[in-house]
Parts: sequence; structure tokens; C-alpha cells
Amino acid sequence: MIRKKILVTGGAGFVGSHLCERLLNEGNEVYCLDNFFTGQKQNIVHLISNPFFELIRHDVVNPYLIEVDEIYNLACPASPIHYQYNPIKTIKTSVMGAINMLGLAKRVHAKILQASTSEVYGNPKIHPQPESYWGNVNPIGDRSCYDEGKRAAETLFRDYHRQNNVKIKIVRIFNTYGPKMHPNDGRVVSNFIVQALKNKNITIYGEGNQTRSFQYVDDLVEGMIKMMSSSENFTGPVNIGNPDEFTILELAKKVIKLTGSKSKIIYQPLPSDDPMMRKPDIELAKIKLDWEPTISLDEGLIKTISFFKEIIEK
Repeated sequence: MIRKKILVTGGAGFVGSHLCERLLNEGNEVYCLDNFFTGQKQNIVHLISNPFFELIRHDVVNPYLIEVDEIYNLACPASPIHYQYNPIKTIKTSVMGAINMLGLAKRVHAKILQASTSEVYGNPKIHPQPESYWGNVNPIGDRSCYDEGKRAAETLFRDYHRQNNVKIKIVRIFNTYGPKMHPNDGRVVSNFIVQALKNKNITIYGEGNQTRSFQYVDDLVEGMIKMMSSSENFTGPVNIGNPDEFTILELAKKVIKLTGSKSKIIYQPLPSDDPMMRKPDIELAKIKLDWEPTISLDEGLIKTISFFKEIIEK
């Protein structure tokens, strides 16, 4: 059996670690590259004994050479707390990381997938958001280092494809949750679950009327793998997300109910440039990838709560 050699940048992170495990289970050789800023060794430590798994400590802002067949480019801090910690480094990771990985793909004739984001749509004026929507992004706001970095990375992918015939795939990932989320990443699902399990007040920013569409990590990984194996003339971008839409207040109440928490809800001012609504139009993914999410919010939250319970009780 000839195994595909696959590089996953950001492979020790929340999504990357799930992807590495799935790719290994499918019989591939997996090279997990991470600088461990937000990635954690505990996410992939159980894979290290597998002879077809290799862990590489490296930062994608610097070039890296390796012979592979496919590259999943996930490397970039993805929660506001982490990407705003060093905004210049964040945009460098998106832009220089894309340039370095595209250069590698060009050199070794690998197919490469970019993990882009629904944040390219900014604070949208169209709802739900189709791939044809150009977005409404503040280029100089607190979140711009992430949003504009990801937009620039998409531009680079398209141009390497047009100019150098690099085989590319672009997925736009909507809010994702599940086990192995960083407990202190400040994202709404992990925040609410940790606060609820500790019976602390649950913090809602604004009035909680802003909406999000939450997809479970297994659905995302399935969508990414299907995109990588899709027909060569389909480059994307394609939305990968769950179109079931909830207000932040609804999510908080769900978490309190599922954890049996005594937490109360408190309200804080809304942070700058926080999108008021977010919901993917996934018709393209259904048609081109035969993909749609299968895990409901309640089902996914129960699995995620179980993961956080273990962490907190240790």
C-alpha cells in the first residue's frame, strides 16, 4: 500500500489535531507542523507512537521544505484573545504562512487547502452569507489582523493557482466547537461551558441578540477532507458550517441546562467589530461536495461538556 504523505500546519491545534487523527486513521502518513503558540502537545500526544505520524516544531512564517502530496494550511491563532495578543504576528502568520506553504506546494507539486474563515464576510449586510458575497470588513479595526490576513491569504491562493498552476482548495470555516478547544481561548462555546461547570456567572457581550451558527468539529473535518478530494477544477471558496442559527443568549441558556449549572447570566458591553449575525449558505457544499453537517448543537455540546468536565476535574 502506498500511503499519501500529508502535511498539516497548525496540526496540534483544536481543529488540526482532529484532522491529523482522522487522516492517520485513513491510512496516510501525517506530518504535523506547529509552533505551539495556541497548539498543545496534549492534543496529539496519543498519536506520537504511530510510526506514520511525525511532529515538527516550526513556525510557518519561515519557509519549510518537505516532500508531501497534500498540504492542509491551518496555522493561525483563531480566537480574538490569541490573535489580538500580537496582531502583527497574526497577519504575518496568515500572509507569510500562505506564501511559504504555496511555495512548497509549487515546488513539490502538492495539492494545498487553505483553512479560511467566515470572518472574511466581516459584519455582513447579506444573510445568510453565500460565497459570492464580498463581505463588509473594517480594514483597520481590532479584528483586522485576522480578518484581513485571511482575505489576503485567499488572494495569494488564487494568484498562485492562476499564475503558477498550483492545485488549490479554499474552505471558509464557520464557528466550530468540540473537544480539544483551548479552555482559555475566549470563544463563546468554551467560555460558556467553563463558566457553567464552575458555576460562575456567564458573560454575554451586548444583549445576546447577535447570532452564530455552530458546527461540531467532526462535521468540519469531514467537509475539509471532501474538499481536498473534490474535482480538480473546483477550487472554492466553499462555506463549511452549520446553518442552524442561534442567538448567543439561546446558547448560554442551552449550556446552563445541559450542565445543570447554577450560573447566572451577566451582560457586558459589546467588543468592537463583533459581527451581529453569522450563518452560512451551504448550497455549494451540498452540490459540489455532497456535504452537510449531521451533528446537532445539543449532541455536540454534550460531547464538548464531557471533555471540559475532565479537564476541570483534573
